Amino acid sequence: TTVGSPLRKEVGLIRKSPPFFSLLMKYVFFLTLSLLLVSMENIGEQVVCLIAYHLLFAMFVWSYWKTIFTLPMNPSKEFHLSYAEKELLEREPRGEAHQEVLRRAAKDLPIYTRTMSGAIRYCDRCQLIKPDRCHHCSVCDKCILKMDHHCPWVNNCVGFSNYKFFLLFLAYSLLYCLFIAATDLQYFIKFWTNGLPDTQAKFHIMFLFFAAAMFSVSLSSLFGYHCWLVSKNKSTLEAFRSPVFRHGTDKNGFSLGFSKNMRQVFGDEKKYWLLPVFSSLGDGCSFPTCLVNQDPEQPSTPAGLNPASKNPENHQFPAKPLRESQSHLLTDSQSWTESSTNPGKDKAGMSNPALTMENET
Repeated sequence: TTVGSPLRKEVGLIRKSPPFFSLLMKYVFFLTLSLLLVSMENIGEQVVCLIAYHLLFAMFVWSYWKTIFTLPMNPSKEFHLSYAEKELLEREPRGEAHQEVLRRAAKDLPIYTRTMSGAIRYCDRCQLIKPDRCHHCSVCDKCILKMDHHCPWVNNCVGFSNYKFFLLFLAYSLLYCLFIAATDLQYFIKFWTNGLPDTQAKFHIMFLFFAAAMFSVSLSSLFGYHCWLVSKNKSTLEAFRSPVFRHGTDKNGFSLGFSKNMRQVFGDEKKYWLLPVFSSLGDGCSFPTCLVNQDPEQPSTPAGLNPASKNPENHQFPAKPLRESQSHLLTDSQSWTESSTNPGKDKAGMSNPALTMENET
């Protein structure tokens, strides 16, 4: 196998998977099974609890496995500089001439974000123009599409290719811990009221409850935070540093409303939402953007925008091409497909200063 092959990378992930978490899950698994089988006297109760337990455990392991072994997606070839462009870039000093080379290379690319200084986002190590929401991971040493963060628990980058799996991993692990804590609660109470026999099992019951309860608290806060991020169409990196567009910083530049934000992560078909199978919309290289700020937490709008444009039906979107799988998210709002067939709407849209800046070459 060649050095850079996907198989070698997967083997590396297997070798580097977190051992402590796996051992803990094995311990909890067998201890909970013993508790359900031995301590419960009612057969019907045992059957119901065992079915529910194995269902949650299977979904938890499936989503955890997919989060670990789904390789992060990297920018496509169109974002890489050609050999001639690389040579020209190396000859030009840092400054306006350097940016002019990048501007020409990025002229036909669907990118709307910039650096804090307004320059084209370029990765020196990967030698590519960064797509929107793409960041370079110092641990993986490569650019990751829609990077959220590098997670040590799964020893993998969480990004466009596995963000849905990561959310389901949090959800099912939370339900798994809550189920264990709920079934162990009555025996935990008996432990403190001396209702259990004085054996070594008392220690295991106490440890099981405390472990499940503590993980439930931490997972609930983390899962709630990521649910908020999904509702706002943000990544963890974007929550700490808002994306910068040509018109300036806009923390809700990628937000299309709660429903469309959810569909961007989970897809259009609801039957796949709860399953760890890839159903996210788009290719990770381009995203619909909304240049009008609608968040009540940030009442100010970019300079020159009409306050009346805060109406959700008046979204303005950049004129650069989107992938087909992303474009349909703009339905029921003013999209470029609609405006191309209505000259009146084109004229009205061009009066938006933010839109005018996006059309500059």
